[in-house]
Amino acid sequence: MIRIYKIIASIFGIGFLKGGGTYAAIVTCGFIWLLWQNTVLQNPWYLFTITIIITLLGVYVSNKVEPDWGEDSSRVVIDEVAGMLIAMLFIPPNIYFLLAGLILFRFFDIVKPLGIRKMEAMPSGTGVMMDDVLAGVYSNILLQVGYLVWEVWKIKN
Repeated sequence: MIRIYKIIASIFGIGFLKGGGTYAAIVTCGFIWLLWQNTVLQNPWYLFTITIIITLLGVYVSNKVEPDWGEDSSRVVIDEVAGMLIAMLFIPPNIYFLLAGLILFRFFDIVKPLGIRKMEAMPSGTGVMMDDVLAGVYSNILLQVGYLVWEVWKIKN
């Protein structure tokens, strides 16, 4: 059973690659883009539901693989998937916003400013996931502001 936890935590082995977190975020962007292509699945509540499931699953599998892989292993990249999903919640389907979300999320995830690093101190799988959740939240806030500015600019021009 531990093998399935490792497959999920590493997102089918992406976590074993050098720079696996970035690859996991890029693959997540591809998933989001495909969701956006389906008019039924464009409803933001589908992405919200998927995000909740992935985040909770990430806490669970991170706890399961920690005894074998150690605390906050780089092989665990489901946290990047959750963070990237959060970054794009309730953002309109737009390739430029998706790319901006990827850049912002990876910035916040790597640099870990504004209390993000403190989230890692939370116990086990919660700590693994929460720093990426907060990086996703900060990214989403900036994207929402960017979207509002863009809409105001369109109205004025």
